[in-house]
Amino acid sequence: MLNNKSILITGGTGSFGQAFVKTVLARYPDVKRVVIFSRDELKQYEMAQTFSDRTYPVLRYFIGDVRDQPRLHRALEGIDMVVHAAALKQVPAAEYNPFECIKTNVLGAQNVIEACLDAGVQRIVALSTDKAAAPINLYGATKLCSDKLFIAANNIKGSRDARFSVVRYGNVMGSRGSVIPFFLSRSKTGTLPITDPQMTRFNISLQEGVEMVLWSLQNAMGGEILVPKIPSYRITDLATAIAPQCKQEIVGLRPGEKIHEEMITSSDSLNTIDLGPYYAILSSGGAFSVDDYIKQAQPQAKRVTPGFSYESGTNPDFLSVAALREMIFTQPNSPAM
Repeated sequence: MLNNKSILITGGTGSFGQAFVKTVLARYPDVKRVVIFSRDELKQYEMAQTFSDRTYPVLRYFIGDVRDQPRLHRALEGIDMVVHAAALKQVPAAEYNPFECIKTNVLGAQNVIEACLDAGVQRIVALSTDKAAAPINLYGATKLCSDKLFIAANNIKGSRDARFSVVRYGNVMGSRGSVIPFFLSRSKTGTLPITDPQMTRFNISLQEGVEMVLWSLQNAMGGEILVPKIPSYRITDLATAIAPQCKQEIVGLRPGEKIHEEMITSSDSLNTIDLGPYYAILSSGGAFSVDDYIKQAQPQAKRVTPGFSYESGTNPDFLSVAALREMIFTQPNSPAM
């Protein structure tokens, strides 16, 4: 799929970007060019210690910000595919600095879309979050706006061979700034802070996220929000799995935080399709009707039941304490390694 193609990853020095680049370099030996686009020169330097452009001549490190559209235009010259992973993601920071979050997550998304259209990029996949479904915090609201912009971009592509799609998934196990590294670091103190004992979250590994994006680049038809079928965990079970000897101290919800996360709301059910490993949420005003999409999708594609919703608290698939412990401490590339 990526052989003889050029691909750019915004926010490419983040946890996802590094895992994505590692997979692409290993799986597609004839990839033409891989551009890591990010604004942090230190992270680019650190990433280049592992992925050197001398060892991997196809790599390019571009310093740039998605807020800067001229820089995006320059970086996208000759690019066939884009994965948009750049975002401000910390919920409390977004609540305190809303203007900055909007500039990156909403206006930056518009810049990426317009630059991709101008540069003739063919496949564009934007990363979203479960917090974009029925958002109660600013981060989720900006990502919902971003999702809407990328889906609506299919309406203005004209005769271009361009497909814009969105991938929405839950917490990435062990990613930078997530709860697992935080609990691991706090386990030495003897106490782990628990915001609410009823809290649940969806869970996906970095590699599962990478595989989903690669699948989307190849199979997405444009105009859909793709959602994976993944397990949930209870925050108390996670704390027990990481440090069973620690006391769990209830500290209360942070600003803008939910007890349970939702990836598909019941209001979306009329436009949601079960694709087997994934769900696809279509825009009610998009290029495809549900019936047309099903005809062109995989043979197992079907409508979900009206009123269906996909929430971490009611998800039938939950990770046990033992399964969480194995994922964190024993599997290759686990967060504790």
